[in-house]
Amino acid sequence: MKILIIEDEPALGSAVRDRVRQAGHVADWFRTLTDGRAALRASAYDFLLLDLGLPDGNGRYLLREIRRNRSSLAVLITTAKDQISDRIAGLSEGADDYIVKPYDLDELVARIEAVARRYIALPDNIVIIDDVEIDLSRRQLRREGRTIDLSAREWAIVELLARRPGALCSREQIEDALYGLSDDVESNAIEVFISRIRKKTGPGLIVTVRGRGYSLAESSS
Repeated sequence: MKILIIEDEPALGSAVRDRVRQAGHVADWFRTLTDGRAALRASAYDFLLLDLGLPDGNGRYLLREIRRNRSSLAVLITTAKDQISDRIAGLSEGADDYIVKPYDLDELVARIEAVARRYIALPDNIVIIDDVEIDLSRRQLRREGRTIDLSAREWAIVELLARRPGALCSREQIEDALYGLSDDVESNAIEVFISRIRKKTGPGLIVTVRGRGYSLAESSS
């Protein structure tokens, strides 16, 4: 997934960004509502980690905007406020979950995964295509029962396509999902990753629609 982090504490923000990336996700980190809004305009995110007490305003203002305009974005509030009224307000305004500082980074990642599963309309979070099984919960791809070792970005491509069954993803959409705003992207990077996935998984899993993009082969489940 591509995750936007809006957190004004430098040590915590960098630690969360690094832990989220370690878990195999793409992460951008900003410290103000202004920069967070700009990032949302510039790129497509799957998930938002949103602090409430920010230098230029309360994160709940941004949450309200998101729910008016981007209802499909998963949002997890991270804040030092531990009053029940604050939690209720955040959840009632559209947050999917709420975690109070200080929190364990491993618990945060587990909560991200739990919230993300609610947005996947697939039985058991598993996609089966012939002898290939893509397990979105365990972040694994197996062929004929054997686990295929994929790099973080190779898995990100497979996950992106699997979360959009039957949908065509353009090269630009895949680039957007794989890279942060500060990353430099080589012109043939996506083609290289697709080629590596095909070598590891065998032919037939990823379909190329010339001039338009890529999709998974038709699911058998």
